[in-house]
Amino acid sequence: MRTVTPTGRVPAQGSTAGPVPATGPDAPRAAASGRGLGLLLLLTGAAGLLASWVITLDKFKLLQDPDYVPGCSMNPVVSCGSIMKSEQAAAFGFPNPMLGLAAYAVVCCVGAGLLAGARFPAWYWLTFHAGAAFGVVFCGWLQFQSLYRINALCLWCCLAWAATLVLFWYVTSHNVRHGILPAPAWLRAFLDEFTWVLPVLHSGVIGMLILTRWWDFWTTS
Repeated sequence: MRTVTPTGRVPAQGSTAGPVPATGPDAPRAAASGRGLGLLLLLTGAAGLLASWVITLDKFKLLQDPDYVPGCSMNPVVSCGSIMKSEQAAAFGFPNPMLGLAAYAVVCCVGAGLLAGARFPAWYWLTFHAGAAFGVVFCGWLQFQSLYRINALCLWCCLAWAATLVLFWYVTSHNVRHGILPAPAWLRAFLDEFTWVLPVLHSGVIGMLILTRWWDFWTTS
């Protein structure tokens, strides 16, 4: 079974069975990369966890009082209550934020582990990447439902979307750059310098969709 260094690098063939930390001139950079990813995962996980927690609390209040108006329901478009009362808010038969509470807690734990110097094998990174991919696809489905079916936005949901897409692209970059996912050299070189471009573009597309979906409202309010 392949193992990886603290930043996910795969040791050369014939190396010892345990994870091998980076050595030589690349060691400081590798350590900084691992800490940077750990901090990013901790922050995005915390943001998603906060959003899930607030939505869960508001959902409980709505169940107790159907007339309850969440604090983030500010106008006909930014209306968290409309989102929470929709069928899509329980896509798997239970409130979506309950899934977020578990998933983002895992993200926080992985981030904290990296900051503490933990080393994860390749299979762990692949599993984590699969979870992040599921999260970004699920968020994409929720974005479509929010914009074109429910016709409302939830600000806390937007925070969870942003956290998910950022962590997805940086985990993808990590796995490509460290050989866990096969990729050509030019792609590894690009991601080594310009990973930030991907979440920026992704966020920009979502922002433009939100802007154009309610253009009349934004320009007349």
